[in-house]
Amino acid sequence: MVQGIKEVTKLDIRNKELEDNFKEAMKNKIFANLVTSLKMNVNDLIKYTSKLEDSAKEMKNCQNCKGLFACQNKLEGHITYPKVLNKRIYFTYLPCKYLKIIEEKETNEQMLKKITMKNIDTKDKNQLKVIKWMDDFYENFSVAKNLKGLYLHGSFGSGKTYLLTALLNELEKNKNIHISVIYWADALRDLKEDWENFAYKMKNFMNVDILLIDDIGAEKVTEWSRDEVLGTILQNRMNNHKTTFFTSNLTIKELEQHLSLVNNGVDFVKARRIIERIKQLTLDMELISENRRN
Repeated sequence: MVQGIKEVTKLDIRNKELEDNFKEAMKNKIFANLVTSLKMNVNDLIKYTSKLEDSAKEMKNCQNCKGLFACQNKLEGHITYPKVLNKRIYFTYLPCKYLKIIEEKETNEQMLKKITMKNIDTKDKNQLKVIKWMDDFYENFSVAKNLKGLYLHGSFGSGKTYLLTALLNELEKNKNIHISVIYWADALRDLKEDWENFAYKMKNFMNVDILLIDDIGAEKVTEWSRDEVLGTILQNRMNNHKTTFFTSNLTIKELEQHLSLVNNGVDFVKARRIIERIKQLTLDMELISENRRN
């Protein structure tokens, strides 16, 4: 009889500890919002207090995170997240916003690598001038000829990247030309976050047979990104007669204005140096068409 009383007492004490721990955890706003969203009975939730606290901690980590390089969670790029099934909680790993961006980017890159010039919609009359230029470029290109690339600017979603990627894929596949396509804002971020490979990546950007700098003008401009990175890449490509392409939503004049604004100041001289290098490397062409991303 006494033994039974002791067992009940231990159980009561344990339940009291669980309740106290849960009440203390509920003082955390992130934890409270999380458990409220699960819509479960408190008595059931109490059993998962410790694991739910871990989830809330990882959610807080994500709120202050600057990128995958700074991830503090158990599995890099993921949040341990609770899901309810048959009144029980199961924990699964969900990708964070930074990992989703990378995965989406990789998916887009894989799709772009499959594009050829046969995939181009020639019914869009707005693209015909660019397509004609691309056909001529493809027929005449060789590494030794040092042909100029394009600074292709125009309306959002008009197919600028799609068209040029189709051309470069054909050159890579049929003429064994080494190409590199970089989304400029991401490239700058990667260079800044991966100093160990900075020199290697810069060497590739400077020396690859054909480089496409995609969506220039969408990045935040700093003196480092403009002068040390972009300026160095373009100067070396000029010196070594390397074909270079750009896509942008900005005209050349608008890009010059964009590149001149750094640290709340204006520096037209250094911005103009970049623009002159772009002009030396490319022909300027505009593409205005419907937004194909819709």
